[in-house]
Amino acid sequence: MSSTVAPEAPALRRGAMWKFWVLSAIGIFMFFVPVTLGERSTIPLDHMVSSLRDTVPTALPYYALALIVAGAAYPWVSGTWRRNRTTTVFSVFRVVGLVVGVMLVLEVGPAWLFEPDMGPFLLNSLVIPVGLLVPIGAVFLALLVGYGLMEWVGVVVRPVTVPIFRTPGRSAIDAVASFVGSYSLALLITNRVYLEGKYNRREALTIATGFSTVSATFMIVVANALDLMGHWTLYFWSTLVITFLVTAVTVRIWPLRSEPDEYAPGVTPQPEEEPEGSRFAAAWRAAKGTVAADPGVGRTVLANFRDGLLMAMAILPSILSVGLLGLVLAKYTPVFDWLGYLFYPITWVLQIPEPLLVAKAAALGISEMFLPAALVTDSVMSVKFVVAVVCVSQVIFFSAMVPSLLGTQIPISIPKLLAIWFVRVALSLVLTIPLALWLF
Repeated sequence: MSSTVAPEAPALRRGAMWKFWVLSAIGIFMFFVPVTLGERSTIPLDHMVSSLRDTVPTALPYYALALIVAGAAYPWVSGTWRRNRTTTVFSVFRVVGLVVGVMLVLEVGPAWLFEPDMGPFLLNSLVIPVGLLVPIGAVFLALLVGYGLMEWVGVVVRPVTVPIFRTPGRSAIDAVASFVGSYSLALLITNRVYLEGKYNRREALTIATGFSTVSATFMIVVANALDLMGHWTLYFWSTLVITFLVTAVTVRIWPLRSEPDEYAPGVTPQPEEEPEGSRFAAAWRAAKGTVAADPGVGRTVLANFRDGLLMAMAILPSILSVGLLGLVLAKYTPVFDWLGYLFYPITWVLQIPEPLLVAKAAALGISEMFLPAALVTDSVMSVKFVVAVVCVSQVIFFSAMVPSLLGTQIPISIPKLLAIWFVRVALSLVLTIPLALWLF
């Protein structure tokens, strides 16, 4: 069934469209409307997570550990570890993450693991927030995408997203959710829509690797660290535009261009179609069709919560294994110094100050997106601006985004992720350095 074709009229119960207006509005408010509480301005969902962290801080490490135990055991109990080589490797990494999680929570292990920028950073800044955000976010995600809003938006903005990004109009929801929420929420949306047959494999990977970057709230952390808050509006919009421009290019080259247009196994494809007649009338018919197919608010919310819990179980142990490996390589080995030489020709030709430092910072982002900022805190403003933009527009980083993506059912291999990351960083440097030199 196409998402732009309305179901038979009798299928829609009289007055049922209140769900579109009320439930979608709640979803929009929770994900997209910044609210100031105290001195902190962020989306209500983030406030909920922060409130939980403040209310029961001592219980949260054990809550996270419970999810890690379940996530490490799940592939072996369910047999999914046999699916393919990548799944097998990351099933082993989950067990490693369980070992690391036990050591961190019980405070047993080598001293280097407990250095502030290693284990405690992963546990307190990534594992616990993501472990809360994904299941709670999944509840409100049911309201955001389950009652016609995504279909309505998809029909309306299709003339923009299809020619530029080669993705359905409904992908606009993913893009916005990432910038105002987080990559984990955006990936949760992408995975859900992919499993419903509304994205094919190529579209899902384009959205996951092109839009699912860190949130605007985390961009504020980077901007504060690099003294860019005085240029916040310029920084935010430059990053958004450059991120999306890079995505428009990457969808047209390998490896994304060669990804098959196949849908998730066992699902009925529901591709968007160009509507006939009035676009807004077609958008309304699409929304009505989604509301008509609703099995009930309770069932929808429970199904989404279950998906969110399973995704959190997959992500958390991977963050503690893959993320820790990246941080160890960054701190104790010259691997990222060597990787920096991949980008040095670009930074040198474009004549950015400290070209080798910028190249190394760009390479360092693959392990954890905040690390490049820490490397250039004493540099000139043009260097800070370039690094601040590139660490966001690269999208892919191993401490959290990659485990989150691998926790979905969207098929992807590590070599392809690395190829996409390299192309994104190179293009981001080419676009950002001239802008930075002109501005600063």
